[in-house]
Amino acid sequence: MSHKTILITGASKGIGYATARHLAANKHRVLATARSEEKLQELKNTNQKRIDCISCDLTDTTSIQRLTDFIREEQLEITSLIHNAGGLLKKSFGELTDNDWNSMWNLNVMSVVRLLRASIPFFGKNSHIVTIGSMGGYQGSSKFPGLTAYSTSKGALVIWTECMAAELKNREISVNCLCLGAVQTEMFETAFPGIKAPLKSDDIAEYIADFSLKGHKFMNGKVLPIALGNP
Repeated sequence: MSHKTILITGASKGIGYATARHLAANKHRVLATARSEEKLQELKNTNQKRIDCISCDLTDTTSIQRLTDFIREEQLEITSLIHNAGGLLKKSFGELTDNDWNSMWNLNVMSVVRLLRASIPFFGKNSHIVTIGSMGGYQGSSKFPGLTAYSTSKGALVIWTECMAAELKNREISVNCLCLGAVQTEMFETAFPGIKAPLKSDDIAEYIADFSLKGHKFMNGKVLPIALGNP
């Protein structure tokens, strides 16, 4: 018997942490992943019965294999994947090295590619993949100095989302992207020090959780800007 589960990446802090807690509090089974085993344990302690945690480095295929082994052993069926994991680097264009560009691509694009490639056998019909993008990667939005590599990688994630919606349509798997604006997280504080965001992680977590459960009933392959201001 398979156990319907929502998989959340980058769940050890910020938006991923808050979204996992919100879903578990509303009686959904959650599989939370992140690199920090200690912080994941803190998350599990908030709802022992409904949250499973396994540390996973999405830049490492061996680590991803451990995650998929766990999914198989526990007989989990993924009904939603909320891909929240990612990274940010703030540097002017002239200071960016090839390693910087590769790091942003690896963290913000290849992480979701690797994870889905390995976990696709565990998705059921009518499942939903939600990629967490950024207004920085949304076409036509305001752009800011120092965020070129980050925004470019998030823009690639947007196109990947649209492509995967077409790829997976026959398997009845929907894929949508939420391009978030300003939310008060460590990443936002790095990008915009001294600026207070209009939303906290708990605020946006409720929206993301609800969208992961219901959004695919109304749309597929869509990229939605979720922002109150600029940035």
